[in-house]
Amino acid sequence: MCLAIPGKVVEVFSQEGMQMARVQFGGITREASLDYVPETRVGDYVLVHVGFAISRVDEEEARRTYEALAEIDALGELEAPLLDNLPGGSR
Repeated sequence: MCLAIPGKVVEVFSQEGMQMARVQFGGITREASLDYVPETRVGDYVLVHVGFAISRVDEEEARRTYEALAEIDALGELEAPLLDNLPGGSR
């Protein structure tokens, strides 16, 4: 099952013409595309699904959702290695 996971935007930047963000999920930070939510700014909370921020949420909703996902042990996706960290991997 694929879930959207809430995280806090800690940096917004451009990469090859795309608006991107570094999003913090607990103690883990991953990059996500902001194509679907271009109005997103540093400090906003977004729901991220397969590398794309798909909507913005308020801080309280993000906290509740993250806690619920943690309760059902559905945050394993965050612990998966990035392609850059695998032998022969690249982006």
